[in-house]
Amino acid sequence: MPHTESSALLKHDGLSLGYAPMDQLHEEFIGLVEALAQAPDHAVAAALDALALNAHEHFDAEDRWMNESAFPARACHIDEHAAVMGSIAGVRRRVSSGDFAAARRLADALVEWFPGHADYLDSALAHWMCKRRLGGTPVVVHRRMQAPVAVPSH
Repeated sequence: MPHTESSALLKHDGLSLGYAPMDQLHEEFIGLVEALAQAPDHAVAAALDALALNAHEHFDAEDRWMNESAFPARACHIDEHAAVMGSIAGVRRRVSSGDFAAARRLADALVEWFPGHADYLDSALAHWMCKRRLGGTPVVVHRRMQAPVAVPSH
């Protein structure tokens, strides 16, 4: 049964960090987390495999940027990527035994984890990369994502 609860929380431009290569990776990652959360049982393994491949490429790119640019806070960031990959590997083993709920719990956990990771660790890296490449920090314009306020009629 598909799980549709929390992945929509990631669909807003507040996660744009102003470094286009990273923003592209994040958009792809978010889409795959959402696909995993909504996958019916027969498609969970394929959705999880796609997420695992994407996460590996995503984290490898960020790790490479940090190492090549001597990003000061890279050890903690790289360790967090490794921990997530370890969790994904563990869930892949459980899914191969038929535990599809484990994949949905992983999707929920990634929805909870990712905004904080992007806000604290990735935003610092995005600033670092923009400053090195462009000489300044990124400028990101976020739209207000609130629901319209009802105005009472008289």
